[in-house]
Amino acid sequence: MAGVLVTHGYFYRLDPKQWADARPYPPMGTLLAAAVLRQAGHTVNVFDTGLLPGPEPLQAAIEKHRPEVVVFFDDGFNYLTKMCLTVMREAMFRMIGIAKGSGCRVVVNSSDATDHAEVYLRAGADVVLLGEGEPGLLDVIDRWRNDGTPGDVPGIAFLENGNVQNTAKRPVMRDLDALPLPAWDLIDLEPYRRIWREAHGRFSLNLATTRGCPFKCNWCAKPIYGNRYNSRSPEHVVRELEALLVHRPDHIWFADDIFGLKPGWVQRFRDLLQEKGLRIPYKIQSRVDLLLEADTIDALVASGLEEVWVGAESGSQRILDAMDKGTTVEQIAEATRLLRSKGVRVGFFLQFGYLGETEADVHDTIAMVEELMPDDIGVSISYPLPGTLFYEKVKADLVDKSNWTDSDDLAMMFQNRQRPAYYKRLHRYVHKRYRRKQGLEALRNAIKGQHFAAQRILSTLYYVPVTWMEQVRISRLAKT
Repeated sequence: MAGVLVTHGYFYRLDPKQWADARPYPPMGTLLAAAVLRQAGHTVNVFDTGLLPGPEPLQAAIEKHRPEVVVFFDDGFNYLTKMCLTVMREAMFRMIGIAKGSGCRVVVNSSDATDHAEVYLRAGADVVLLGEGEPGLLDVIDRWRNDGTPGDVPGIAFLENGNVQNTAKRPVMRDLDALPLPAWDLIDLEPYRRIWREAHGRFSLNLATTRGCPFKCNWCAKPIYGNRYNSRSPEHVVRELEALLVHRPDHIWFADDIFGLKPGWVQRFRDLLQEKGLRIPYKIQSRVDLLLEADTIDALVASGLEEVWVGAESGSQRILDAMDKGTTVEQIAEATRLLRSKGVRVGFFLQFGYLGETEADVHDTIAMVEELMPDDIGVSISYPLPGTLFYEKVKADLVDKSNWTDSDDLAMMFQNRQRPAYYKRLHRYVHKRYRRKQGLEALRNAIKGQHFAAQRILSTLYYVPVTWMEQVRISRLAKT
């Protein structure tokens, strides 16, 4: 069997916005790949880059473990890795160079490598696993252990005589229960716990119950799992949850693109948790139309649901339709009110700058947010990713820049109605306007004697004038 060092290419410290947010999650997908290799009998160690300042410590890890193969396997369940940030790509290239310089064979699997296999191969990788990587990873290492070449392994890319070769696609995995649980024992979770508890007073761990998303929003990239949806059984998920509780998390983030889509799944999940006497607060991502189905929210709440993030995207139905979102502004409002009535926190993902968006559409989105007042918002600028219809529409404009440097870059990379500076300022304006409304609502509730939130009330002293100034700046930047 082979000696394998498994690592990944995401560094929270290299993304200042995410590092300041202080919500780092361990690389669950990386740990799952390590578990698959270990189950197959290989000697496996994990080098977790998540909290490190940069890639250079990989050298010491290679010298310590002396692997034959170094596997770079990104956590495909973390949305941050799907963004293909250039700062992470450059760090990965440096690590590939370190591994190759140490005489190791190198395998890479990530969203960015799937989209841009050639640049990783020319940086020194021997094989890029395209899309879902675990079965191909086992096959590639098996070929090398038997002094063969991996050219017949489905779903990979490699260089042959200086040219990139792509093998036939591999069928997707459907029996997800056949996979082992992630190898949580191969990394130290205490640094993650310290960061979470110091910043937020509790420790959250991640878990995924599905792979893929069957919906077809035309800006959403799916380089790893594609436009399909396969689910683990509720029994298998509860078994993993029991194993995770050994590590004493206070909260769980279910990292699925869409949680509980399969009919009857959330009801069975609820029943199993109640039978075992398990309950821990958790957060999910979902769609407003799904949340309106009979008994769904009640079953989620009964199993511990605390917070839902939905892809609201826009308060303009015209923009939602242009995105092929498949939801309505009315459904956003109805689901938000229903969730709030059940005591569930609601977060909105919002997107500005989609093709054809006008000032009226922007105002509709801001008005929706101020009317519904979700518990939190995440604001982004439209970001074209390879493999999407949106990308095909704008790729001719992606000459000088086609990826953000880090998650706070927010550059508008294609020609749009407004200038790039407008969209970057808009991101900040919407956040400040939202915080102002929160403060004013807190003041109104205090006057009525309903609730006194001193910090939010005092925040109005900052957000009222600063929002006015941001509005002036936005007006100056907007094209008439």
